[in-house]
Amino acid sequence: MGREHQAVFETQPVFKAILRLALPTMIGQVILVLYNMADTFFIGLTGSDAMLAAVTVSTPAFMFLSAISNLFGVGGASAIARALGKKDRETAGQCASFSFYGCLTGTLIYSLLVGIFLHQMVSLLGGTNALVHRYACMYMRVTVIIGGVCTSMNALLAHLIRSEGRAMHASAGIALGGIFNIILDPVFMFILFTPGNELLGAAVATALSNLLALFYFGIVLLKIRRKTVLSIKWTPAVLRTAIPGEILRIGLPACMMTFCENLSFSVMDALTATHGLAFQAGFGVAKKVNMLAHCMVRGISQGVLPLIAYNYAAGKNRRMHSVITASVLLATGLAALCTAASLLFAHPLIALFIHHESPSLNHGMVFLRMLCLGCPFSALAYVLISVFQAVNDSVHSLILALLRKGILDIPLLFVFNRLMPPYGLAWATPAADLACALCAVVLYEVFRKRISPGTAGTSHQVRETVSLRAVNLYRLK
Repeated sequence: MGREHQAVFETQPVFKAILRLALPTMIGQVILVLYNMADTFFIGLTGSDAMLAAVTVSTPAFMFLSAISNLFGVGGASAIARALGKKDRETAGQCASFSFYGCLTGTLIYSLLVGIFLHQMVSLLGGTNALVHRYACMYMRVTVIIGGVCTSMNALLAHLIRSEGRAMHASAGIALGGIFNIILDPVFMFILFTPGNELLGAAVATALSNLLALFYFGIVLLKIRRKTVLSIKWTPAVLRTAIPGEILRIGLPACMMTFCENLSFSVMDALTATHGLAFQAGFGVAKKVNMLAHCMVRGISQGVLPLIAYNYAAGKNRRMHSVITASVLLATGLAALCTAASLLFAHPLIALFIHHESPSLNHGMVFLRMLCLGCPFSALAYVLISVFQAVNDSVHSLILALLRKGILDIPLLFVFNRLMPPYGLAWATPAADLACALCAVVLYEVFRKRISPGTAGTSHQVRETVSLRAVNLYRLK
């Protein structure tokens, strides 16, 4: 890590440092959502509700690749940043190596399992309609089974590169994948592939764009190889250290949050499918539009995670708390603006993707106005979950991750669907976001009082240092 990147962590004004790390990450996340929306936009041009529903059905399986990359990427980024805060470059390099090969292995296993159980998975995700089932299988074969490794490794490398302050490089790779996808979508869908195969064309464009983005990250690593602590050289000895357990322990909440988010979406899809194809298509589009706000605040929380982790490990608690406060204000303010935009412009936003006169257009408008109400609460929860991930508090981050998606919203889906059909489904999301945000604030207040801004270190930080010294002593032996 160069002096310029070290200054971002240690001396640069807080708000400027946050923007330096979070803005590129947020932009990358926005472009990531836009390219997901691009598929929906171009598929909407076909006028096929079955294709729109197939993309909705496939989304949880595709997004589970993010759960794998978060398991190793968020855990790895936190461990690398804390090692750099202690000036331990060797441990940082070993953390990067374990994260890289762990993510690669996990993705290969997942893609293989999807290939074996493809039809059962599509049916479970809500692809019960025969045409939707066929389209979803076609889409997942290309994006998950064939192109899954490129997708997950892109996200992982973005996390690792961001962990030492190179947010611009990390976000550029994610953004390039999205830009390539937006450009390639119409080429493959409407020029290279015959009518009726537009969804296959969209899938090929997605897989190819992620492959091109992976080439970019390879070039970046090659270019910075003499300056970076990141390493992809495998050393079996790392398995005998505390590094794997630490990365998996911190990455597990991020993985579970993404997994439960996709599980929740799967339950939503299955329940919406019982109300008809137009209902399922409209709900899928509303979720895509609502994802934009969530991914913007997710970009902020991911961007500031290394900054929080570095200052926590260095014992600079006053600066750490200032970063957290500014990040919460930035994320919730941005989410509130997105909520207002969704409420005011629901019709034109949904009409961007559903171009034909269909009941799915009206369904999408109603769903969007309901889903967006949870965005500010979700933003607050995202930032505070990242705080606990950054400070190596896996218990609280896991509790909040499961509260946000899984423990609360899945039971609420069934309750609201029974009490207020058919739109009651959408109320489960803002209700769970509100409950999770309130719990996150309480847990953070406990943490804040335990670690006063003026202290130079905490018992937890001391334990980390002792553990790190023990690992280094083990290496010497």
